[in-house]
Amino acid sequence: MSNSFQFLEQAREEPGKLGPDRRKTSFREIYTGYNQGEASSQANRCLECGSPYCEWKCPVHNHIPHWLKLAGEGRLLEAAELSNQTNSLPEICGRICPQDRLCEGACTLNDGFGAVSIGAVERYITDTAFEMGWSPTVSRSSRISGRVAVVGAGPAGLSCADILARSGVHATVFDRYPEIGGLLTFGIPEFKLETHVVKRRRAILESMGVQFQLNKTIGTDISIKELLESFDAVFLGMGTYRSIDGNLPGNDLPGVEMALPYLVSSAYRVLKIPGSADFIDMAGQRVVVLGGGDTAMDCNRTAIRQGAASVTCVYRRDAANIPGSQRELDNSREEGVTFLWNRLPLEILGSDRVEGIRVVKTELGQTDASGRQVPVSLPGSEEIIPADRIILAFGFEASPPAWLSPQGVTVDARGLLQTAAEGERFSFQTGNPKIFAGGDMVKGSSLVVHAVHQGRAAARGIIEFLGDLNGIALPVSPSQAAVSSDSISLPNSRDRGFTTRNLPI
Repeated sequence: MSNSFQFLEQAREEPGKLGPDRRKTSFREIYTGYNQGEASSQANRCLECGSPYCEWKCPVHNHIPHWLKLAGEGRLLEAAELSNQTNSLPEICGRICPQDRLCEGACTLNDGFGAVSIGAVERYITDTAFEMGWSPTVSRSSRISGRVAVVGAGPAGLSCADILARSGVHATVFDRYPEIGGLLTFGIPEFKLETHVVKRRRAILESMGVQFQLNKTIGTDISIKELLESFDAVFLGMGTYRSIDGNLPGNDLPGVEMALPYLVSSAYRVLKIPGSADFIDMAGQRVVVLGGGDTAMDCNRTAIRQGAASVTCVYRRDAANIPGSQRELDNSREEGVTFLWNRLPLEILGSDRVEGIRVVKTELGQTDASGRQVPVSLPGSEEIIPADRIILAFGFEASPPAWLSPQGVTVDARGLLQTAAEGERFSFQTGNPKIFAGGDMVKGSSLVVHAVHQGRAAARGIIEFLGDLNGIALPVSPSQAAVSSDSISLPNSRDRGFTTRNLPI
């Protein structure tokens, strides 16, 4: 029997973690994960709230208390089925989502008792189910026919292909990289997400009927016109890849690197993929990273592993106001990164190459339209930080390809694709009826889990569109993830018994 007060008897315990000295010289994942006993013990801390805040805070609205209970009872295949019904990449989100700002941050126990370790249990469920030979359910009796081209093998594209395949729709995914994942593989370092995890998901998708055409750039190797002629619909999930440079004087000096090319070059070297000639090496260098998001933390920790002489991260606000995950901040600190808070970069210094950066101290002033306090420079507080290399990690902005506009796809002032809203007829459809889009191209640079949500929602719009082409009326609500549904026995949070409910895949 479950213990309603286990949260009092069992404290929150994170999965095991490699020590800083071991992990600073390796790109392997630093968290060792749970075993069954640990996962069960932590999952059973859940209060099974009648109106779970964790579920509402999660962008894909995972049935968190339900699969926690199933995991706590060792019913892992049922837990995996349920987890994968709302999230196409749970084993990945369990590793890289900022749970402290999402589900765990909203956990009722987070106020004094320690939140349930939702992300670690989520990772354990699907990892273990895959090892047991489980794979997601695929519809074998779909009324919908059609072929869909998915452009971009990142989280939005993979999630779209997942829902299409589960619904019996043929999906072919095109990507310019030699492996799937997009930034999951080439932008997120292996110490957070090992590539074998993404490759395993590729094998699962291929077993479901998804086909991949890699090293293919749309507009160069294949035209958008060819895709529109060969497929019944096209989904665009190509992300946002244009780096923001901050318009700092001196940012064109040798020794200044943009975050994404730096991380991609490291990924090519770590994965031993041909094309590593442009490897950006920080060994022996005094490195300064500008930014406070998760990308900045990835750069910090990558430079440490490359043997940088020192790594200093400069951010214009304080530690409490970073846009990145507190967990990644803690990991960076443990690995030897120095942080300079409340410093606003003014100018990159050097003659023939980088020699340092001039900054000014700040204090937080009034809130802006986004609700965040604006950093205000303090006169007379300028200082120079010596540096051999500087990495700009200010984020990314939209970079819509030139071939979009002639196809009737419109963008807003920020370059983001304009689509039908979720819940409207043919959700995420662009100005061209056959083209749908989702993820960062539509939302702007954001979390992986948001891209997962939009990729799945766009797939529902595509399925409805294909149904319309076939003369089949398929009203699809935003809460559904596919046309077909499976029955699964779920824990009932009120009586701790079991009820059978039909939940869409």
